[in-house]
Amino acid sequence: MIGIIRYGAGNIFSLTSALDRLEIPYGMVFTEADMAQYDHFIIPGVGHAGAAMDKLTASGLVPAIKAQNKPTLGICVGMQLLTSYSEEGDSDMLGIFPIKTLKFTADPEHKVPHTGWNRVFSQKDNLLFTDIPVGSHFYFVHSYFIEYDDVYTLAATDYSTKFSASIWQDNFYGVQFHPEKSGNYGEVLLKNFSKI
Repeated sequence: MIGIIRYGAGNIFSLTSALDRLEIPYGMVFTEADMAQYDHFIIPGVGHAGAAMDKLTASGLVPAIKAQNKPTLGICVGMQLLTSYSEEGDSDMLGIFPIKTLKFTADPEHKVPHTGWNRVFSQKDNLLFTDIPVGSHFYFVHSYFIEYDDVYTLAATDYSTKFSASIWQDNFYGVQFHPEKSGNYGEVLLKNFSKI
């Protein structure tokens, strides 16, 4: 069963609607004690990464998240929280991945925020992308991106620069796109995560 980390910085309606459609059981995590009930976790997030990190810290869940060894998926800002630092708010993040979250530079061909469908290219074999063809489209809405790093990048895409669409280290995964808004292949990814 998936525990959704609730810390006040995520609109989770579309995520829970997708899990309901897929008949993937889930519940809510508000405290460290709640975490014992679940074998997978999702960290959602929308909005400002610095503010999200402040809320996560205030929730008291940071030590438990960093210490646990169950599969954990960060989505959008939830993925950015897994990095070491974000330019948004000049903020230290969880530091699970020693990489940074950086702001896009706008130009005439690349508006910020980056909004829309991008092709995502897996860089490594991993259960998260099972049955998802290389180059499949996923839906993005973000002004900040996670720097590309061969060690941690699970899948990459390009928008003015090459960046990490998905990262992976041990039991921690992140996706910058919104699988719950990405049609069939987004649903496949959520199913895959539930089985890791």
